[in-house]
Amino acid sequence: MDRKRAVAPAGYSRWLIPPAALAVHLSIGQVYATSVYKNSLVAHFGTGQTAIGVIFSIAIVMLGLSAAVGGTWVERNGPRRAMLVSAVCWCTGFLVAALGIAAGQLWLVYLGYGVIGGIGLGIGYISPVSTLIKWFPDRPGLATGLAIMGFGGGALVASPVSNQLMALYDPGYDPAAAGSVASGGALVGLFVTLAAGYALLMSIGVLLVRVPPEGWRPAGFDPARQRSAPLVTTASVSARNAVRTPQFWLLWVVLFCNVTAGIGILEQASPMIQDFFRGGDGAAVTAVAAGGFVGLLSLFNMAGRFVWSATSDAVGRKPIYLLYLGAGAVLYTLLATAGGASPWLFVPLACVILSFYGGGFATIPAYLRDLFGTFQVGAIHGRLLTAWSAAGIAGPLIVNAFLDARGEPGTLTQTAYQAPLFTMVGLLVVGFLANLCVRPVAERFHEPAPAAGTGSAAAPAPEPAASGPGAERTAPPRPRVRLLASWAVVGVLLCYGVFRVVLTATQLFAG
Repeated sequence: MDRKRAVAPAGYSRWLIPPAALAVHLSIGQVYATSVYKNSLVAHFGTGQTAIGVIFSIAIVMLGLSAAVGGTWVERNGPRRAMLVSAVCWCTGFLVAALGIAAGQLWLVYLGYGVIGGIGLGIGYISPVSTLIKWFPDRPGLATGLAIMGFGGGALVASPVSNQLMALYDPGYDPAAAGSVASGGALVGLFVTLAAGYALLMSIGVLLVRVPPEGWRPAGFDPARQRSAPLVTTASVSARNAVRTPQFWLLWVVLFCNVTAGIGILEQASPMIQDFFRGGDGAAVTAVAAGGFVGLLSLFNMAGRFVWSATSDAVGRKPIYLLYLGAGAVLYTLLATAGGASPWLFVPLACVILSFYGGGFATIPAYLRDLFGTFQVGAIHGRLLTAWSAAGIAGPLIVNAFLDARGEPGTLTQTAYQAPLFTMVGLLVVGFLANLCVRPVAERFHEPAPAAGTGSAAAPAPEPAASGPGAERTAPPRPRVRLLASWAVVGVLLCYGVFRVVLTATQLFAG
């Protein structure tokens, strides 16, 4: 686990790093699938929705806090140790939560999944970021988009798998039947099985990940091109100095506004589409079809993380955020005013909005790299993720406060959503203006020249022979097998999730 032993050997392919990151992010992305067993937990503990919903809230808050506090530790110790710590915390969280379910102690679920698992979430989320950026200085948006796409895709895999496992452990549970809940024993079996599965999957990431040798850069990469690009620096800024810059806080506002608006739809997705198309005789969209809508949103959330982030490599980070926030404000306005006309209008509007939400998460590490360099970009990213924690609280509070004032769940219509949606429009405009104000970081915040070269993938150092044009072609056969096998594992998981979503989503338009 020593950082020095994690340096890539000669002939190591940088394309092994994205599947290593995906293995971790597909695992911790399960946090978006907690609603699958939420009703079963409510029935098992005999409590309310709010008490069970706190589990998710604790996990997201701990994600932001652990990423902020542990970011510098991750940079100092390297991705292998960080991924191992993430795997231990994440899987231990499931086991402690399983103990809490078996013993009927909800506080143990809070401690296990919420606190311990939440720490694993935060460390695992940021652990591959700076490594990917150092391996892909020529395409940082594509690289971080590939990895963070896994976090959005984690729920696509975890949701159907969780339903199948609960049905396996409890034959009386029918995931297709409204009101059906799994037994406590099935929940214990689910959590223990997920712990074992994620331990195996995350171990793949730990074993694969490597850091590039000092001074390495990809064949054909010219750092001089970066010097001429707007907002892209070849200097370095420490995490301590970064939080003293206006650029950091402008991006904090940008991320907060983008995430708050996205969560506003994501958290309320299923009842929202039913309420938008509620007539005098009830909702025109069934609960099953609404589940298909939620799956589509997850799919676009995942796809947006890759597509928009990769696009930012060509158009720039600042312009792509102008798209997320500016076009997002327009789409929210259309959703509030005309979205109820037809599901054929409502669904595409919501899906594009969620693609912007996902794209914002995936593009922010590359934006930070452009402004602050690669020196401690993982630690800076961790501190910025406190905006996610704040948005995770603010978004649901804003939407639910407006809806509670308009009536009881199950009786609301499109008009009840206009006030919260227009509030989101205002937030996106604030984020749009904050993004317009982003300028290059002042030189007084830069690290001295010797420190700036430390670990920088763009440093003007000679390229080692192993990273030349023929390096990957001359690699021995076993690394080729490892490359194919690692991509096959994460590829099969992602394809499975997409396939299940498409099957469910067909019911949305089939009536």
